[in-house]
Amino acid sequence: MTPDLEAFLHARDFLLAARSYEEAAAGFQWPDLIHFNWALDYFDHMAEGNAGAALVIADESGSECRRSFDEMRIRSNRVANFLKSAGLQKEDVVMLMMNNSAELFEVFLAAMKTAAVITPASTLLTPADIGDRIKRGKVKCVVADASMADRIEEAGPVLKDVRIKIIVGGRRHGWTGFDQADVYGADYTNPFPTYSTDPCLLYFTSGTTAKPKMVLHTHASYPAGHLVTMFWVGLKPGDMHCNISAPGWGKHAWSSFFSPWNAGATVFVNKYERFNAAKTLELIEKHRITTLCAPPTVWRRFLIEDLAAYRFSLREIVSAGEPLNPEIIARVRAATGITIREGYGQTETVLQIGTFPGMPAREGAIGKRAPGFRAQVVDAGLRPQELGAEGQIALRIAPERPLGLMKGYACDRSRGDEVFIGGWYLTGDMASVDKDGYFWFVGRTDDVFKCSDYRISPFEVESGLLAHPAVAEAAVVGSLDKDRGGLVPKAFIALRPGFDPSRDVALDIFRFCLQSMAPYKRPRRIEFMQELLKTISGKLRRAELREYDDDLRRRDARGKLEFIESDFPGELGKRHA
Repeated sequence: MTPDLEAFLHARDFLLAARSYEEAAAGFQWPDLIHFNWALDYFDHMAEGNAGAALVIADESGSECRRSFDEMRIRSNRVANFLKSAGLQKEDVVMLMMNNSAELFEVFLAAMKTAAVITPASTLLTPADIGDRIKRGKVKCVVADASMADRIEEAGPVLKDVRIKIIVGGRRHGWTGFDQADVYGADYTNPFPTYSTDPCLLYFTSGTTAKPKMVLHTHASYPAGHLVTMFWVGLKPGDMHCNISAPGWGKHAWSSFFSPWNAGATVFVNKYERFNAAKTLELIEKHRITTLCAPPTVWRRFLIEDLAAYRFSLREIVSAGEPLNPEIIARVRAATGITIREGYGQTETVLQIGTFPGMPAREGAIGKRAPGFRAQVVDAGLRPQELGAEGQIALRIAPERPLGLMKGYACDRSRGDEVFIGGWYLTGDMASVDKDGYFWFVGRTDDVFKCSDYRISPFEVESGLLAHPAVAEAAVVGSLDKDRGGLVPKAFIALRPGFDPSRDVALDIFRFCLQSMAPYKRPRRIEFMQELLKTISGKLRRAELREYDDDLRRRDARGKLEFIESDFPGELGKRHA
């Protein structure tokens, strides 16, 4: 065993044995890694001779695919030899455009073993998106499902720089079949060392407010950084862990790859063409899932079903990706008896802040800073804010830089200069901290707006709206009001099944807001939408909703299903003013 592996295992075992958040926060130290390749040094060490289930994939037809840890070790070695034989070199960028499958996990491990740089891509990308990623990411190898090949070919001339194209589950001229990996050897050794600071993962952000950034992680920042994510989820060896996330996004690596396998847990994958909440819940019950991670969009879908009717084996349930509205947490707890614990992080980081196992949850708070991080809330001058005051969430990176933080933005130093300032990493998210160290999320700096000199957190107003029985989802933006001479809250609303957009439903929601929200917070405009605008990773696209509403205001127009509070003077009475 190498000193680097010993350091990694020491840090892992400390967190697995920690009996409380306080113990973990006080005693955890990031491992000091020099030569480290997680797939070769840790995974293969843990997996050799290990017959335990590493991966279970269940699809909509009822069929299942199971792989032991040792099978994953051997299979990924064959794929690594295959990739090297195809001409893949150290630090070549490999784009993976694949659905959840055993092959996806095999090639992810294999590419890490070769010290290539992996750039996972969503299967929903357009040819233009694909071309942009190939060009800006300097992609040299593409591994894709057969169903993706046509779209990739439509990316056009940028493909001339791609040396290797590998197709999974089919045949195509100019592409090499992935099944050729079967004939390669079951042992793999790199002829060169992998340094912990070498590039490993290149993620494109979801692009909620601008063109996607290219986030570069090392062989330590995600693989070892997600030890704290493992601790947050509450994973233990032998757990059956389900993470509902599509490949292509950082959250998939967070909770479908590094965190569970760091703990020696089984990764369970629900493979589907289109997400079905009822079928997913049936699988969670059938396969006796013990730990579950899902984003807010999925929790909202789950609540349309009768959660109380299932006999779950769940011990821990968590949510990340966007803040979770307190109303959703309360309804899930009432149905299951388990409290959803929240976590906060970014593509650029691992988990920074969270409600950890055994920690009392506070309604509306996202939790405390993660072990190994010095998260604080700072003002515009980068000074720590007073308790209860709003500011930007920032990570202290001097004199010691936390391991679970990106290396930087690839090919864009100016963007790095915007977030690495004065010994801090600035997240771009607003929050406050109470006297007990709990962080209270406010919103993205770009989303928070002022109304009558009050700062409005869209998340807070959205949380209030979700308490109405007709509201399934809500997105709040600042909307220009000529009469008031400033911005007022406008809510875009998707209704629950059984409710249709109408004047009566709008009136009922306005009445509800009148009774439950402070005057400056309550929406003065409501527009119903069949589905809210979201990124392909499921995050609300408030920036595009703002642009859409700004266009309406410029034209002095109204959305087709838009209602204004002043439309109901008689029904709402004088208090609506």
